[in-house]
Amino acid sequence: MQRTRIGLERPDLSPGGLVAWHVGGTRPPLVCVHGAGVSSRELLPFVAGRSGIRETWAVDLPGFGASSGPPRPLGLAGLAQAVEAWRDAAGLGEVTLLGCSFGCQIAVETALRAPENVRGLVLVGPTTDPLARSAAGQLRRWLRNSRHEPRGLAPLTFRDYREAGFRRVVSSFAESIRDRVEDKLPAIDVPVLVIRGEHDELVPHGWAQRVTSLLPGGRLVTWPGAAHMVPYAAPREFGDLVEEFLTG
Repeated sequence: MQRTRIGLERPDLSPGGLVAWHVGGTRPPLVCVHGAGVSSRELLPFVAGRSGIRETWAVDLPGFGASSGPPRPLGLAGLAQAVEAWRDAAGLGEVTLLGCSFGCQIAVETALRAPENVRGLVLVGPTTDPLARSAAGQLRRWLRNSRHEPRGLAPLTFRDYREAGFRRVVSSFAESIRDRVEDKLPAIDVPVLVIRGEHDELVPHGWAQRVTSLLPGGRLVTWPGAAHMVPYAAPREFGDLVEEFLTG
């Protein structure tokens, strides 16, 4: 078992080649899924803050962060299958999935494929808004959003891009654009907390409202002062909100 300086543990065994960091606490567990092109690094301060409160995991998807991956990048279905296979191999049982950005789409896909193993969803900055469903549209919004993110986020993001490689990064963004998540949301039959940062340029308020309205059990919270990566901007306060949802 490896341990980081902020108290996160990494099991020596990595089921399916996936590396995941975690802290102990109350069950059922919370499993965090990162967004397109990046890794779990941006989520680790949030996970560390859950120590002793909620058993929380942050998974590096295949080919990202510390996880190994196949030579060819996986599509959305393959990424969801990898998360579910890892959950099963790790013996976690029923979990709540927390997705950030493209991770929301992976969480939705996982919940549809294995509904018996998912008790709830937390969707933070859910992508992709159909009004900007193109590479150019997403790039414009990403550039506008970056002005509102904390300064420390950009170095982590570009480090993740560099380590994952151009092909995997482009593939993950292409998958996020291709996926029509709005067609899947009405079939999600568990409680869902949707969170959007007040200044999130990738996820306009209208799209966040639509996501919530399509979910049979959806609730929308707008986080004041934050942009797309709410867990990174306010890890402890965000953790309190998530815990309130999980216990409620």
